[in-house]
Amino acid sequence: MARPRGRKRTAAAAAAAAEDSSKPEAAAAVDSSQPEAAAAGDSSQPEAAAKEPAKRGRGKRAQASPKPKPETEYFPEKRNLEDLWLSAFPIGTEWENIDKIKELNWNFENLEKALEEGGELYGKTVYLFGSTEPQLLDVNGESKIILIPIIVAVDCPFPPSDKIGINSVQRENEEIVPMKAMKMAWVPYVPLEDRLSRIDSLKTKIFTLGCTQRRSALRHLRTERVKLFDYCMPYYMPLNPPEDEDDTVVNIIYPLEPPIVCDFDWEMDDYEDFADEKVKDEVLPEDEKEKFKVHI
Repeated sequence: MARPRGRKRTAAAAAAAAEDSSKPEAAAAVDSSQPEAAAAGDSSQPEAAAKEPAKRGRGKRAQASPKPKPETEYFPEKRNLEDLWLSAFPIGTEWENIDKIKELNWNFENLEKALEEGGELYGKTVYLFGSTEPQLLDVNGESKIILIPIIVAVDCPFPPSDKIGINSVQRENEEIVPMKAMKMAWVPYVPLEDRLSRIDSLKTKIFTLGCTQRRSALRHLRTERVKLFDYCMPYYMPLNPPEDEDDTVVNIIYPLEPPIVCDFDWEMDDYEDFADEKVKDEVLPEDEKEKFKVHI
């Protein structure tokens, strides 16, 4: 039996109406969810901003300019014997004036050339001592008393003397004393280039007069003792005295290191006393006493 068409349309219409009524609800559900999502999104932004502090901008540090490289400083090369004249003690110069000698750069190249290879003193044994001579000179437009250093070279195979003379216009007589009494002695000088070599291997043997008196100890000495240094002068004993038939004094050279150079009077001196005196002065060793007497 055929169904009536009116009912069929009614059922279709009802289904369509039900479908239309469901669409607004879905749209409403979608629309109502958007504000919540937006609200949720807005509330999360301040929290993220609180967790991440704002970064401060830091400027780049300026690079320091490179330091200029120091220029290499070159010093003039020293001559082999440049300090030779300074090694020779300026005998007879007042202590307070010794430092004044070094105020000027004195040049003794003529002496250096004489001692070097090809010079007239090369290969010899030379003894040097110093002194000073005051001169009134014009220095930078001003008149000054300048102490000019003087170096005396003695060509001799052994020390020219082991004595020092003490004399001045204030003293009545000249006094002759051993060098060691004034703390002086002949000291070997070694050139700059040979200061790592043995002294006995040097071609030219140079000895300078040295003084071991400490400047700092002068204030503890008596004034008379200090003044003796001002009055000192070299005392040279001639190796070949003039022959005189009436002269009973002879010059004696006893081979030691250093050699003993002295005068002996045949009439006035006694062998035993003379030898004892040398031992007492620590010039002659005790075990050389008998040989010394035979040598005389």
